[in-house]
Amino acid sequence: MSHAAQFYIDGQWVEPDAPRPFDVINPATEQPIASLALGNHHDVARAVRAARRAFLPWAATSVAERLALLRRILDGYQRRYDEFVEAIRLEMGSPVTFARDGQAARGPAHLNAIIEVLENFSFETMRGTTRIRLEPVGVCGLITPWNWPVNQVMVKVAPALAAGCTMILKPSEYSPISTLLLAEVLHDAGVPAGVFNLVNGDGEGVGAAIAAHPDVDMVSFTGSTRAGIAVAKLAADSVKRVAQELGGKSANILLDDVDLEEAVTRGIAGCFTNCGQSCSIPTRMLVPRALLPRVDEIARRVASGYRPGPTEDPQTELGPLVNLAQFTRVQQLIARGIQEGANLIAGGNGKPEGLETGYYVRPTVFSNVSPDMTIAREEIFGPVLSIIPYDSDDEAVAIANDSEYGLAAYVQSGDLMRARNIARRLRAGQVHINYPRPDFHAPFGGYRRSGNGREWGEAGLREYLEVKAMVGYGDA
Repeated sequence: MSHAAQFYIDGQWVEPDAPRPFDVINPATEQPIASLALGNHHDVARAVRAARRAFLPWAATSVAERLALLRRILDGYQRRYDEFVEAIRLEMGSPVTFARDGQAARGPAHLNAIIEVLENFSFETMRGTTRIRLEPVGVCGLITPWNWPVNQVMVKVAPALAAGCTMILKPSEYSPISTLLLAEVLHDAGVPAGVFNLVNGDGEGVGAAIAAHPDVDMVSFTGSTRAGIAVAKLAADSVKRVAQELGGKSANILLDDVDLEEAVTRGIAGCFTNCGQSCSIPTRMLVPRALLPRVDEIARRVASGYRPGPTEDPQTELGPLVNLAQFTRVQQLIARGIQEGANLIAGGNGKPEGLETGYYVRPTVFSNVSPDMTIAREEIFGPVLSIIPYDSDDEAVAIANDSEYGLAAYVQSGDLMRARNIARRLRAGQVHINYPRPDFHAPFGGYRRSGNGREWGEAGLREYLEVKAMVGYGDA
């Protein structure tokens, strides 16, 4: 936290142009843990100049040099792993076990994936007599959200470095501490001056300046669909590339041949991941109508057994939401579900018993939800599951696809071929069949208002590359 009042620009920690203090709040205690400096367009301009100066030398480096740097970053991250865990626990209110095994673990996972990709990636190929060359897109503006601070930063910074790009990063002002720590790791690993730059700020003061800056060649944004639209409009005047990973309302189809106990239990675990603050988690559970009573019994029991509590307790399963605004929004949406006639079978409004301090939400499950209800259509971003009954496989697919979002979908079946056939019909960027383990090489991104472009693995690397065709290269 020693650099919370500074920015990292051109290889050094610098003072902001006109800093505005912003308290970073621990959502479990509602108390400040750091005073962050928020920047402005002058700070962004300074960072862009540094990135522009550094671009050509960095773009000219060899793959071997970039691999060596990424491996040094990985080593530095691993040495300070416990510090990342504590930073995420404090800034996110993430329970310490999940901060260690879920949140912080994403850093090495994505670094290892991009190292594997870069080791085997061809930047030049021949197509007939034309030489196809992939080159770094240039100076990149990276804007990341608060909910997975290390994950969302690493899936942008690591492939941008691997591609030969330079960058300006604006993390969320609500969870910046782990990113400040990552900047220290990058510096100690020897990232050349100007290649990586960090300017803290809010969307209006820094995010907008990055998106609109004419010397930024690409913007990669992760956040709400509303904010993504604003970024795209600001970027349009300079016709820069825009990659977006936005909201989601993912359906989880349980077919009639599943082991209900396992499928419902794991579905709830997926929905409650990160206290429900994830864009791709399965928040709509679609179940055969005839099985609804049994599903309700399992869901009520499982959800009621979840343990909210202090984030330092290794047994805690659910921490608080990230801030008061998010807590208020989730409470309003739970009330809306009750008002619209959904069957509340677990949780509800208010805080869990004994947790009056902190932005804690009761683990909540609604059943017999109709697809037109607000809680079935809006992204809630809290531990709230909507169970929706269906009468046929075709209806389940139709309900799943009836959303403005298309980030992820899930399907569970005792028959793998049947699950695969359903997966092909789902309009989403990622479809998870039978609760698979994470694949950090799988392209991640969405259809429709869930965004455009892809992250993770090779797909993530390609987002930061331009295609050059040298026609006639192979002619005699």
